[in-house]
Amino acid sequence: MRYPSFIESDFAFPAFMHAVMHFPRPRTDDLTAALTGATKQLAQAAGIKAGNRVALGVGSRGIAHLPLMVRSIVAELKHLGADVFIVPAMGSHGGATPGGQVGVLARLGVTADSCGAPIRPAMAAIEMGRVWEDVPVYFAQAACQADHTIAINRVKPHTKFKGPLESGIAKMLCVGLGKHEGALAFHRFALRHGFHPLLRAMAEALKARTNFRGAIGIVENAYEEACRIEAVPVQDMFAKEAELLEAAKSHLPRLPFRDLDLLVIRRIGKEISGAGMDPNVTGRAFDLMESDFSDQLKATRVAVLDLSDHSGGNAIGMGNADIITEKVFARMDYGVTLMNALTSLSLHKAFIPVRLPNDRKAIQAGFTTLGPVAPGEVRAVIIEDTRQTTEFLASAALAAELGAVPEAEIRSTASLAFDADDNLRVPWDGD
Repeated sequence: MRYPSFIESDFAFPAFMHAVMHFPRPRTDDLTAALTGATKQLAQAAGIKAGNRVALGVGSRGIAHLPLMVRSIVAELKHLGADVFIVPAMGSHGGATPGGQVGVLARLGVTADSCGAPIRPAMAAIEMGRVWEDVPVYFAQAACQADHTIAINRVKPHTKFKGPLESGIAKMLCVGLGKHEGALAFHRFALRHGFHPLLRAMAEALKARTNFRGAIGIVENAYEEACRIEAVPVQDMFAKEAELLEAAKSHLPRLPFRDLDLLVIRRIGKEISGAGMDPNVTGRAFDLMESDFSDQLKATRVAVLDLSDHSGGNAIGMGNADIITEKVFARMDYGVTLMNALTSLSLHKAFIPVRLPNDRKAIQAGFTTLGPVAPGEVRAVIIEDTRQTTEFLASAALAAELGAVPEAEIRSTASLAFDADDNLRVPWDGD
């Protein structure tokens, strides 16, 4: 591709500060013990007995230590005498195919061998009834064949809407375990009934009409470490999930700024955020009926440099950026991305932004398309991804503001570094 000549010209970036945030860091040190205890408690509440068949729903999010967590839950259920199998609980992710969903789990380290349980990835779902007369509710056929279904789920703020229930157990029940049909029904009819009201109604119906018994709820701290692991029996699901959501919000690692000229994100990915890049961090949300996240951050330009290795080519979220690199475009599987966008009715997230040849030129374009702003005055931040914001680079124009943040430590100040292919190098790469 030929690029405008001024893109090829040299550009002098301002100095950047390497900053590290120091947030409260509660964490669960013995994950196996915590998961074993929570599983035993959930099994007792659910009435799981020796000889019962248990379906364990596992989603597409990159929960820290997910293989260990799934393996620990499986081991305890087997210890209790249950026969366990894994059901991918991820709606239409993985291109809405059995092989695609097995691939999503494998990229997260969850396989039959690593977790000690077979995976049953069939996409068939059964309609379990309707809510408000017009909304069908679905449940995975594979899960229906068990005596009990439980799930492991990280509770966190949603990337599309706000309410007492967001990205958590209820959503995994309605959308994840609803397979492609359940995901379609929720997103389509939410535009008529509202995201949270419909989520609550669909979850109520599935509670009453299926073998779903509850979940192991996970809350992570600002450093992507589990800080709460709790059994959530289905009868306590709504109240307990709302409590865990508030805890998750208190640990969400947002940037200590409200207005930026440029936000550079080194990678996006489906396992990082359902939206590829979390609007709770970026402030960017453009699709139908999405909540307004701009109270968190307003960035005039957003540039995305790469797609994560675990995304399976799903580049959902790139359309919320202004600039991407050719790396993002080359690694994208547009069929997988499109399936996600069409199912969630989030068309804007699959738009293809301006493409630049490499990291250096993408960041340069972010600086030079702001109008008559001198490079030294540009308020720019570079983060790894929207789950890792406790360490970042901030331009010199943010020095005074960053210096006034008690939690911030400025470790060094230097020019941006690039390798021979003009890929950005950052201090936390460790090489």
